Amino acid sequence: MALDKVVEDILESARKDASQLIATAEKEKASILQQGNESIAAKKLERQKQLDETIRRLNQQEVSSAELEAKRVVLNVRKDVLDQVSAGTLKELASMPDSEKAQLYAKLLNNGAKIIPQPKVFCPMGEAKLLSGVSGVGSIQEVEMEAGIILESKDGMFRLDYRFRTMLEDIWEKELKNVSNILFA
Repeated sequence: MALDKVVEDILESARKDASQLIATAEKEKASILQQGNESIAAKKLERQKQLDETIRRLNQQEVSSAELEAKRVVLNVRKDVLDQVSAGTLKELASMPDSEKAQLYAKLLNNGAKIIPQPKVFCPMGEAKLLSGVSGVGSIQEVEMEAGIILESKDGMFRLDYRFRTMLEDIWEKELKNVSNILFA
């Protein structure tokens, strides 16, 4: 019996030691799990911050890109409108009544004659009659060209281009900002 008692005491002592070891292991396990969960939560929070920042940055890039595209579209539409206005103006100038065109040609000749005396005048086919009776003209020659006139010195060294397209382009270039303000203000 004494042996049974010793065995029982040894088993009881082993059970206590095992219980203590298991309890210690459980505490250690709980501590490790808690540290792991805290580490996961911290990493998850950091990843979420990075994700939020990436989303914010991408949204800003998309907004900026959309704003740039919208500005490009608006500028293209404005350019198209300006081109249409320019083409319409040129068309109106070219198709103005002969009486108005004759007056305009006379004014252009008077201005040009101050620079080139007795100029040779080039005009569109069929428009020489609009220049008849204008003083200070050396000669008139009809050529295939757009509406307007070109004045040339007798020796051919100097030319003044008074074609409507040339004058409109010059005015357009100088006054584009004002025209744009009027059209798009």
